[in-house]
Amino acid sequence: MQSVQQIAQEIVAREGGYVNDPDDPGGATKFGVTIHTMRRLGLDLDRDGDVDAQDVRKLTREDAVEIFIQHYFAKPRINLLPDDLQASVFDMYVNAGGNAVKILQRLLADFQEPVAVDGSLGPKTAQAVHRAFKKADGYFVDAYGIARRNYYFRLADRRGASRKYARTRAGGKGGWIKRAEEFTSPRFHMSDAEFQKRTAQWG
Repeated sequence: MQSVQQIAQEIVAREGGYVNDPDDPGGATKFGVTIHTMRRLGLDLDRDGDVDAQDVRKLTREDAVEIFIQHYFAKPRINLLPDDLQASVFDMYVNAGGNAVKILQRLLADFQEPVAVDGSLGPKTAQAVHRAFKKADGYFVDAYGIARRNYYFRLADRRGASRKYARTRAGGKGGWIKRAEEFTSPRFHMSDAEFQKRTAQWG
């Protein structure tokens, strides 16, 4: 099993370097760490009295790994989940914050383990996940990966500017969809035809 450090390093590698896409609500971002996160944590790396895009540019890989481990794994208590599920929820938490847990909480209802959908990973949610994990007989991680993919599709359905993250200019799977499927067994990946049918409404 991968260590938390290894998972965080993979997330940083997946996120890539500095970007400041006007269509991305996250704003200036480097290695997946947004300017909003840096402001919340008070990371004034150039010590000029504010946290701006220049501070984002100065962020190192090591900084990003530490931020993810402390604030996106330890603080939300992802360690309470079954080991096999932690990487996917951790990755989604980096990408979507508390929505990663809300997706998980909504999924639990499908396994007759309903809990409050509040984005907080406490003992009740964790215990329900462990029970559902046993019921799923090896498929719960896939179920969560599919739920992640559906979450991205719904975002793109609602917000046209976000569709470029779900579908490439050439019409293939975009980064969001590929990211969800990285944590899903190949047999549950969408075929090209299925993907085209799902996104046809976007024009």
